[in-house]
Amino acid sequence: MSHQKINIAIVGLGFGAEFIPIYKKHPHANLVAICQRNKTRLDAIGDAFDIAKRYTDYDELLKDPEIDAVHINTPIPDHGIQSIKALKAGKHVACTVPMATTVAECEEIVRLTKASGLTYMMMETVVYAREFLFMKSLYEKGELGKVQFMKASHQQDMDGWPNYWPGLPPMHYATHCVGPVLGLLRSEAEYVSCLGSGTIREELQAHYNSPYAVETTHIKLRNSDLCAQVYRSLFDVARQYRESFEVYGSKRSVEWPLIEGEELIVHTAKLPETDIPAKVACPDFAELLPESIRSFTTKGVYDADEHQHLSFTQGGGHGGSHPHLVHQFVNALVTKTAPYPNAVQSANITCVGILAHESARQGGKIIYLPEFTLSS
Repeated sequence: MSHQKINIAIVGLGFGAEFIPIYKKHPHANLVAICQRNKTRLDAIGDAFDIAKRYTDYDELLKDPEIDAVHINTPIPDHGIQSIKALKAGKHVACTVPMATTVAECEEIVRLTKASGLTYMMMETVVYAREFLFMKSLYEKGELGKVQFMKASHQQDMDGWPNYWPGLPPMHYATHCVGPVLGLLRSEAEYVSCLGSGTIREELQAHYNSPYAVETTHIKLRNSDLCAQVYRSLFDVARQYRESFEVYGSKRSVEWPLIEGEELIVHTAKLPETDIPAKVACPDFAELLPESIRSFTTKGVYDADEHQHLSFTQGGGHGGSHPHLVHQFVNALVTKTAPYPNAVQSANITCVGILAHESARQGGKIIYLPEFTLSS
């Protein structure tokens, strides 16, 4: 392994603060700068983690020649334009989900990475959560047999969330359920068909002209006999927070627990009916990481109030995925290999959600993914 270190800047210090100590302890990363519009919070974080370079202006940060890569953790509407600006400035990009809010922004990011040779990675948490890694290990060892079907969901009550959240169409933020059904087999979506179900309150509908309480999408996997089902809800649906993924194979199937904190259910074929299901404690996969960041699969850095959200109480945040995401990105830059998901794969995952909502608006019409989201 090279002794090269990548100079990283973190942009956005809400969720982004979770990644500061991970980058600081990664053997091939230097966290050289942070960016936050609120100077009071910027200085508080900078002082707490001893970070000298601090920016309140993102455009000024991009002019800094010392910075090799940015990790963007800003609000969803900013992801596309900020990623495009960074790539045009010659910076590698890691960006929290989703990649962008329009198909056009996704296409421009893909175009820029191909033209420049720069690296883009969408930091999708579920495909590095311990539950997903467990299912992936079973698949790679052949223990699932032939995969026959996959299903995923992301349900969350977003009432009271500020800014752009009220009334957001469910599938516009769907990467947490689209990511795993495409990520297990490193597949791509060929086309989608989506139906909306139920209605949210009228005052919520006005924000995006979207009435649906739930959106359910079928995804046809490219060059495969498989399809997958994903469903998503954000408002006016009584459900505990849950990001889930289930895989059904000819030999074994694995189901995410219905209630957070319970164990996975593994079903094994050709056993007596009473023995087919078994609860299985999901192992941690810290051994896949450099030793210096392994502890972050089981602990986070947020304060107690913020840490109470179920997406963070899963162990280090989102199923222990945060150090895996950092390592995937940094290692890709050091070894000059493609991370998962790269720009094309991220575009495919993100455009599934954007186009699925368009399908729902047209009564379930089949919509094909554009060519730029498909590998050659």
